[in-house]
Amino acid sequence: MDTAPRHMDLFPKIEPYDRGMLEVGDGHSLYFEQTGNPRGVPVVFLHGGPGAGSNPAHRRFFDPAFYRIVVFDQRGSGRSRPFASIENNTTDDLVDDIERLRKHLNIDSWLVFGGSWGSTLALVYAIRHTDHCRGLVLRGIFLGSTAELDWFLHGIQKVFPEAARRFFEFIPEDERHDILAAYHKRLIDPAGDVHLPAAAYWAGYETSCSNLLASPSEAPPTASNGALSLARIEAHFFVNDVFIGDTEILNNVDKLRHLPCVVVQGRYDMVCPIVTADALVQAWPEIDYRVVVEAGHSAMEPGIRSNLVRATESLKDKL
Repeated sequence: MDTAPRHMDLFPKIEPYDRGMLEVGDGHSLYFEQTGNPRGVPVVFLHGGPGAGSNPAHRRFFDPAFYRIVVFDQRGSGRSRPFASIENNTTDDLVDDIERLRKHLNIDSWLVFGGSWGSTLALVYAIRHTDHCRGLVLRGIFLGSTAELDWFLHGIQKVFPEAARRFFEFIPEDERHDILAAYHKRLIDPAGDVHLPAAAYWAGYETSCSNLLASPSEAPPTASNGALSLARIEAHFFVNDVFIGDTEILNNVDKLRHLPCVVVQGRYDMVCPIVTADALVQAWPEIDYRVVVEAGHSAMEPGIRSNLVRATESLKDKL
């Protein structure tokens, strides 16, 4: 049943009917909101990064008459508190938080929707809590492997040399041999005049590589709170190998093959290259795999967002 609106990519703007803060322990409180139909099929949106936070557009991938839409900010992200905190912030913690939120909202099971880092978190959550997962919609597949981290830090320069040059040249030459350690050291520094510029260059690098039709800017990137949470938390996860093994997801994907799953992947995604999505589909051939030819990484590229809406529509009669 595909009733996606044909005249637009996303459903109309909508405001939450419920907002709250959920204390999850370790000093962390998560912002969450619910929109759509309170009696509809529950779906949880897992944002990327880690550290990127959610925004109002994320509500609009789902038919509000059909879905009970749950959006939240992961630890340290967005409106969750403490802001940009990396204390007690691991993949295990985030997976446990999703379960705490599900129980808090009295939801038995839900559709899990995640892109980029959100796809990693969605897959790990589904593997560990399969009984509470009705299906998955995934975008820009990232499995947390060492090869993927190396591509992000070094491989992208083969396609975006200007962006990589700016990213590297922010760091003194004698530290560039370990660019991740150099950025991490600055991003966790308590001084704003140290961590904010580093965050601006990290986030600017990622953003400039996320769209198919990129327009590299010569202007220095500007610091923002969103850049800080994204950069600090990503660097924290990266120096810890994303807190999962290289093959943890692929080794356990058989547990999920009975679930409906749609994967939307940009053919020219340079942040999360298509080879990773291909590996997931080879391990899980039942996936409804949708390659968007004219797209990169961003969920908001026209072809990506329209396919994500159609994915949530196509699953209606399977949930």
